[in-house]
Amino acid sequence: MEYVYAALLLHAAGKEITEESIKGVLQAAGVEADDARVKALVAALEGVNIEEVIEKAAMPVAVAAAPAAAPAAEAPAEEAPAEEEEEEEEKEEEALAGLGALFG
Repeated sequence: MEYVYAALLLHAAGKEITEESIKGVLQAAGVEADDARVKALVAALEGVNIEEVIEKAAMPVAVAAAPAAAPAAEAPAEEAPAEEEEEEEEKEEEALAGLGALFG
């Protein structure tokens, strides 16, 4: 988990996420870095838009909070078809599936 946190910290600081920078953050935190895990993390994050992934990961929280604030009476015509919702959920799951491999 600390490897992912190191990558997120580097991203938030606007720094490039490299093996050396991950190792530096981990060493500064007093964690002994495993070279294989660092390499796997950097390889997994290559080509990933971290901002987009964070936004998609935060979306279910925002969507879950929105119905509580919405008025109780809504017209059925305003609801999205179930198929579209399922497709959107599948896309979100696929996007987040790559991140799940980082936690293993």
